[in-house]
Amino acid sequence: MQEVPDRPLRHGYTTGACATACTKAALLTLLTHTPISTVDIVLPIGEVVTFSMVRVDCKDDCAEAATMKDAGDDPDATHGATIVASVSFTDGIGVEVDGGIGVGRVTKPGLPVPVGMAAINPIPRRMIVQAVNEVLELHGMTRGVRVIISVPDGEEIAKKTLNARLGIIGGISILGTRGTVVPFSTSSYRASIIQGLRVAKEQGRTAVVLTTGGRSEKFAMRMYPELAEDCFIEMGDFVGFSASQAKRLGFHDLRFVGMMGKFSKIAQGIMMVHSKSAPVDFDFIAQMAAEVGVKEELLAQIRTANTATQVGDWMLEWGYPQFFEQMSLYCCKRISESMGGGTTIVTRLVTMGGVELGGATFDGTES
Repeated sequence: MQEVPDRPLRHGYTTGACATACTKAALLTLLTHTPISTVDIVLPIGEVVTFSMVRVDCKDDCAEAATMKDAGDDPDATHGATIVASVSFTDGIGVEVDGGIGVGRVTKPGLPVPVGMAAINPIPRRMIVQAVNEVLELHGMTRGVRVIISVPDGEEIAKKTLNARLGIIGGISILGTRGTVVPFSTSSYRASIIQGLRVAKEQGRTAVVLTTGGRSEKFAMRMYPELAEDCFIEMGDFVGFSASQAKRLGFHDLRFVGMMGKFSKIAQGIMMVHSKSAPVDFDFIAQMAAEVGVKEELLAQIRTANTATQVGDWMLEWGYPQFFEQMSLYCCKRISESMGGGTTIVTRLVTMGGVELGGATFDGTES
């Protein structure tokens, strides 16, 4: 995960909030035949926020409004994206909401949006409908309204996300439960883990591979070429959370792939492995090394190491490949303990260059 800046962080707004604001501006423009470039909306958290449009166009039967998404200080792939709402009247009643260019379509079950629909999540969809109904009521009207949300660069932006793996094809998702983007939010990362697990479950997968990042995931895919892409979940630093959620969803084959630094912490029983959550314990690493027969003078050197990766290099240099099996077994057992057992745990250690160091399997029956 990206490091958090050491200063107060600026919140931003979700694609769902942006789409709602654009919808309100476009509908007001259509009703008044006057470009409305600034609107207020009420976010799900109750906060009233003002949005400015970067473009407003109006024809006799349709109006469009666009704003630029500001994600604040969050490292969000959609920061700076243009969100567009096109609004027109229909002959029916009620509000129709659909996606246009750059908004993905759902092709796999397991997401909060049914297969075949535009990837506009339930809360943003509800916000859009509510905004339309409020404007109509304010103007004393009962009309059918059609809203199309588009993101001109959405298909290109989606390449930086996991949408394709989750079965969202052709663009980004319109998201947001609060309306605001909390910078470096652990809740949003956890939500993405759950979403990935649910899609894998709905696809009938029985095993998932959990990795700490993109590099380890790439190596994991080489290790398990027989598994479908949606079996691979980037858990980041959330080891315990990911394991418990996988168990809750019924997975009984959990495979963890990662490198010495973070996995040395897992071996200790640390299930949140961010660099600031806990330091590497070199005394503990020396203890594991002693258990596989590393000599005392070398143990003293381990205790003064700079990084866990350096210790791994020494183990190879000194001829103790069994150390990696021992560390992997510790990881398996600690993960199993954290989630209350009930699943088979596999751990495989790799170098930063993708060379496999060793691994272990634990089914919960060993002492």
